[in-house]
Amino acid sequence: MKILVTGTTGMVGRNILEAFQGSTHDVLSPNRNALNLFDQQTVLHYLDKHKPDLIIHCAGKVGGIKANMDDLLGYYVENLDMGKNLVLSARKVGIPRLINFGSSCMYPRVTPNPIKETQLLTGEFEPTNEGYALAKISVQRMCSYISDQDSNLKYKTLIPCNLYGPHDKFDLELAHMLPAAIHKIHVAKKNNERSVMIWGDGTARREFLYSGDVADFIVKKINCFDAWPSVMNLSAIVDHTITEYYQKTKEVIGYTGDFEFDLTKPVGMMQKLIDPSAQEVLGWMPPTTLEKGIERTYRYFLQQQA
Repeated sequence: MKILVTGTTGMVGRNILEAFQGSTHDVLSPNRNALNLFDQQTVLHYLDKHKPDLIIHCAGKVGGIKANMDDLLGYYVENLDMGKNLVLSARKVGIPRLINFGSSCMYPRVTPNPIKETQLLTGEFEPTNEGYALAKISVQRMCSYISDQDSNLKYKTLIPCNLYGPHDKFDLELAHMLPAAIHKIHVAKKNNERSVMIWGDGTARREFLYSGDVADFIVKKINCFDAWPSVMNLSAIVDHTITEYYQKTKEVIGYTGDFEFDLTKPVGMMQKLIDPSAQEVLGWMPPTTLEKGIERTYRYFLQQQA
């Protein structure tokens, strides 16, 4: 197939691009100068010229809890504009298949765990990332409406749990919890600091999937794309407390200090574990253990520091 991957400077897009190396697919990975997703006419022209068989939409404005709280409007508008321009242009050109990357932030803040795809839009969003969630759910609905109206267009949304890995953001102003933990614990070890601060009391539970495993799923299961459900979770299967993630990171890095807890900081949802049933039907399980994933991510972090 001829496959267009957007967002190939970001973590998910770059991992998918690397996973396709050596494959027989013709993979297009334009930069922003070649494909400006904020300009619908540019997007329409690009798709009409290249006519990919499949689009994998990874581009997005992403960040951790602090970044989202500081710019709810930006996370809403930018992600909505990129998704809307791409999806509607793909429909107009007649691109037959599209994978839209969603986020577990799309699910209600209060809902039974593990969270099933049918629980979308059954409750209010988590306020700390509401703008991002609204944009992601809007683009998912566009994909669903288009597929319902035209059986020749199969536009599906993949909802991964929290992700981490090579090409992640480690800036503490932008990072998600796990890459932020890697950065903070590395600095604490380097500077012989006695403790590392954790937001909240450390009991909130999170599910993190290694980004290379997302790419593994795409490459291995793309040939049975038509069998995917319209909306599909991509799960790490298990979750851990925030403290447990910090402890595992501490062991990998070799830090011997303690943890302190800042109870004045927001922590978001107390648990967010998504249901893996759909991926199990397709016969896929994430191949990378948490320890191995943190080791690889820390190695990448050190390369970036160097």
